[in-house]
Amino acid sequence: MIRKTWSAHEADEWTKEDWIAIVLSPLCYVLITIGAALTILLQVSGYIMLILGIGLTIYMHLVIDPKLKAISNEYEKKQQTYLEELEAKVRWKPINQKPS
Repeated sequence: MIRKTWSAHEADEWTKEDWIAIVLSPLCYVLITIGAALTILLQVSGYIMLILGIGLTIYMHLVIDPKLKAISNEYEKKQQTYLEELEAKVRWKPINQKPS
């Protein structure tokens, strides 16, 4: 139901996982905030909201994290290539030559 593996191009597209994160994010924030406040006041509903908020936050993380990692890995590869080319230009070396 929820994809765990993504390519960078696939992860850049809007999918149901993004919509799950969009809906759950403010819901988790509200549940954790109100749940923590009511827990401090020793209300049973506060404990329930806090546990539900934490559980939904963990679920949201498991849903959206694979997409974020795929995009991040692709960005890191591009950044590394750019830094190598920049280093070669600064040292006046041909771009295709590996630094020694």
